[in-house]
Amino acid sequence: MHNLVIMESPAKANTVKNYLGSSYKVVASKGHIRDLPKSSMGVDIADGFKAHYINIRGKGELINELKKDVKKADRVYLATDPDREGEAIAWHLVNTLEIPKEKVKRVTFNAVTKNVVKDAIKNPRDIDMNIVDAQQARRILDRIIGYELSPYLWKKVKSGLSAGRVQSAATKIIVDRENEIRAFIPKEYWSIDVELISSDGKHFIAKFIGRADKGDKLDINNEKEAKAICSAIDGKDFYVYDIKSGKKLKNPQPPFITSTLQQEASRKLNFQSQKTMRIAQELYEGINIGSENGGSHGLITYMRTDSLRISEEAQTAARDFIINKLGKEYYPQTPRIYKIKSNAQDAHEAIRPATEMYEPSSIKKYLTPDQYKIYKLIWDRFIASQMSSAVLLTNQIDLTCEGYLFRASGYTVNFPGYMSVYEESVDEEKEEDKQTKIPEAEKGQWLKQSKLNPAQHYTSPPARFTEASLVKFLEEKGIGRPSTYATIITTIISREYVKRDGKSLVPTNLGEITTKLMSTSFPDIVDYKFTAQLENGLDDIENGNRSMISLLNEFYGDFKNELDKAMDDKTTENIEVPPEETDMICEFCGSKMIVKNGKFGKFAACPRYPECKNTKPLVKKETKTVKEQDVKTDMKCEKCGADMVLRSGRFGSFYACSRYPECKFTKQISKEIGVRCPVCGGQIVLKNGKNKSVFYSCSNYPKCDFSSWDMPTNEKCPNCGGMLYIKKGKNYLYCKNEKCKFKKEQQEKNSNEQ
Repeated sequence: MHNLVIMESPAKANTVKNYLGSSYKVVASKGHIRDLPKSSMGVDIADGFKAHYINIRGKGELINELKKDVKKADRVYLATDPDREGEAIAWHLVNTLEIPKEKVKRVTFNAVTKNVVKDAIKNPRDIDMNIVDAQQARRILDRIIGYELSPYLWKKVKSGLSAGRVQSAATKIIVDRENEIRAFIPKEYWSIDVELISSDGKHFIAKFIGRADKGDKLDINNEKEAKAICSAIDGKDFYVYDIKSGKKLKNPQPPFITSTLQQEASRKLNFQSQKTMRIAQELYEGINIGSENGGSHGLITYMRTDSLRISEEAQTAARDFIINKLGKEYYPQTPRIYKIKSNAQDAHEAIRPATEMYEPSSIKKYLTPDQYKIYKLIWDRFIASQMSSAVLLTNQIDLTCEGYLFRASGYTVNFPGYMSVYEESVDEEKEEDKQTKIPEAEKGQWLKQSKLNPAQHYTSPPARFTEASLVKFLEEKGIGRPSTYATIITTIISREYVKRDGKSLVPTNLGEITTKLMSTSFPDIVDYKFTAQLENGLDDIENGNRSMISLLNEFYGDFKNELDKAMDDKTTENIEVPPEETDMICEFCGSKMIVKNGKFGKFAACPRYPECKNTKPLVKKETKTVKEQDVKTDMKCEKCGADMVLRSGRFGSFYACSRYPECKFTKQISKEIGVRCPVCGGQIVLKNGKNKSVFYSCSNYPKCDFSSWDMPTNEKCPNCGGMLYIKKGKNYLYCKNEKCKFKKEQQEKNSNEQ
């Protein structure tokens, strides 16, 4: 063997393996192979913040195999992900596997396609220690805060709590929003709409603006003011005072970056951030799109990026597609270039389809439904971002009646431009953004009144954060980086500082109390401005403008002083977290039942324990047919769209529609093994059969009925090109083609069984 390529992901390794010749062996580290220990801090602060890394438990066998591969290789290409974590993993591989310096080559690629991969192999570089130090600084900061601050929370609140550099700031953002909502005092205001009849008999709506003589906006604060205006104009004709018509260009949005992809997937597809990133990772690493398309291909560029840069090659491909598919008028005179933020990491491009530009409809049959939705979303957004602007015809009519000014405005689409492919969704559509067409009118004309509609309103409090709006806020304030947004949200929910209420993120009692305590004793940790400054400091390390030690020293001095002061403070009493109330009423004493944690999870209990020992199972019943033991999931029924729940049955757990028995759709729990279905290109998954047996099936079942008792592999038969299988209970590979009868002993343990 001449060349060894080490990647992070087995799926990506399988894709790249097809692009390189027989002189390359491609293997996967399956993420980090060493890290700080879990049993201790692992950072010697007195010795210049020296990190003591250990091999991750369970990776010993993999490390030994990688060491053997390294010894056989003339060159070792470290092709881990093109970000801080990937650079750090490459550095850890060099140290753990003891790779000689002269053997090591670092390669990165923004898309997993044949040309990009081969070009990267031809242009290797050294490991960038500035990027490694930026990752180490982040890891050490998080470890110090977690290990030194968490005991304070155990002492003051309860055991098992944790604090984090970013999670604490994110929790405070949600708590602050909740406090704003509670403190909000609604204010009354009124609107007056009048329905008018044009000269050709068409009805349209004009809205009250203010006084006609001053032309300024007049707020109507109460019913008395509204009645006075209505009394003056009721039944009167309206005079067309002014007409304005024009054209307006509406420009497309730029291609996706990590944050905007997560936001749009949340709005359009109702996907959680973690799910969006998981699917995007699959599309980036490679999907088998059929032998006619050359097998496995990475379908999108790297999905962790905050850059809007697009390569010339991608721009040319988009231009050719737009002109050939839609026409020359749909492509602008010059290619669109989007301004990149000053603090953006410009190492990667924006998220876009990979260079081959497979149209979504052409490869839909090879993708899972969720993969197709995300790929189409990325495709549509990218193509639209390179297209001509939409041309809108705007029309505004100002009308007067008894000294009051009313206005009717609207627009129609004259040329759709990019809107024929894609339109960005918004959290809340404004009235003026809705397409409306108002009738023709002439200046000086009098129009008849049809109906008068006064309406009372109250100002609304600020909306709770959703995943989409929180990601947007984190990005705007510089908290976290593209690779961390999904993890931040997952962490604060899993640690029960925040909970989901529909799409909204709501702080728990624990989250509010912890935030209050942290704000008093450690104001910097929960201050998002301070958190953003630390992120900028990490960027400075990556760019070579600052040392890792200087940032850690600067942080730790102030942090240590705050920690010592807080631990010695005898005035701060231990805090008891109020229990979470339920909507259930105890049938014995009438008390409102609360949530308790037990050996088998959460349950509802009477708050008057031990006087009243009533308990009940705690379930969120979406429908009357959801059983008490059901566990709600974020999956939807593929037949009726209802929520899917996790149930226990005779042969183990499975997913079922919550509307059973009206809908009897079920789905087995399965585990992907990193192999593509030879029939349709879907994922091969491991499933449970009867009597605790297991078998292999296609994830697209029942659309694809492929199944096998023996394990499929990514290896192809050298005789007929078919898929090779591992014989159950045996140590050999074989081809199922009866005419072929190929068989060989396994030389090494299959990576999917490790």
